[in-house]
Amino acid sequence: MWAIRNMYRSSAQWCNFKQRGPQSTLQLKIQEYGSDTDSSCISQDLQPLSTYGVSQYQYAWLIMDMVAAVNGEGDKMSYDKASMAPQGGRHHEMEAKMKHINLSFAACGFLGIYHLGAASALCRHGKKLLKVVKAFAGASAGSLVATVLLTVPENIEECTKITYEFAEDTRKLYLGALTPGFDLMAKLRGCIDSILPPNAHEIAENRLFVSVTSAKNGKNHLLSNFASREDLVKVLLASSFIPLYAGINAVDYKGQKWIDGGLTDGLPILPVGRTVTVSPFSGRLDICPQDRGRMDVYAKVAKQDLKLSTANFVRLHQALFPPGQEKMESLYQEGYDDAIHFLLKENWFE
Repeated sequence: MWAIRNMYRSSAQWCNFKQRGPQSTLQLKIQEYGSDTDSSCISQDLQPLSTYGVSQYQYAWLIMDMVAAVNGEGDKMSYDKASMAPQGGRHHEMEAKMKHINLSFAACGFLGIYHLGAASALCRHGKKLLKVVKAFAGASAGSLVATVLLTVPENIEECTKITYEFAEDTRKLYLGALTPGFDLMAKLRGCIDSILPPNAHEIAENRLFVSVTSAKNGKNHLLSNFASREDLVKVLLASSFIPLYAGINAVDYKGQKWIDGGLTDGLPILPVGRTVTVSPFSGRLDICPQDRGRMDVYAKVAKQDLKLSTANFVRLHQALFPPGQEKMESLYQEGYDDAIHFLLKENWFE
């Protein structure tokens, strides 16, 4: 109950919680609504709950029970004293769904160092979560980190070192990756080859979903079948190929031309189960920076709900033109800390 008490203490609108208990407090809130109230209305009013330690399935069933109570569809709300989770079949159904977890990493260029920080935290303190992850997904740099975390997690530290070196080499060029004669894709391929194990494609088969964009029609595809290690490497390169920035010749794979998946789906959400999202950009995501401002304005960018903030525009520049070593290390630590916060919030920390 300590987490729930802290949650409500932080919000004035729930000041009656400690005195009346969760059920009485919810009943008071229910009286404020009229009939025909829908879940979107109640969800908006209960939004503070989603930021104060209530897990996703608890929050979802809380809203559904309030809708039922408001519209006269239910008279009883039974909550476990320890978790405030609804009891009965629906609770177990939601719990079962939550056991099917996917992990998705956003497209982000050189900000992939944030992903590596998050991945490191998951490996150290999120083993309980990683054990139930059914599938990994990603776009561009996110697909690279997803691949490493799935196929060779023990190389996360080595991958971090390589990323620092890659960024340093790019900073030395007067136009960064756009400098004439600099072959970004060849260098990226060298990094991938040095990290992935020989059987990476076998481990990744039907568990890794890489977002790519067809150069022919601009449609997005999630590729998850890899006949060989070379096929996997080509798909990862295709997902990272930004036209003009990375070159002029799109990546050829199975007779078709493919480009950066981040252009059409920068953060793949898989259809089955819950997809835990990781991004170095602030937005409506599970693991991400929390930008503060007077107004929360969001925009959908390549299927991501990102906050319109000055910090996010700075991050976009850093994704293409890597910042200095000190900032890169800070981004790594930020990813690590944000992942730890998520694990604690969801009771996955160990």
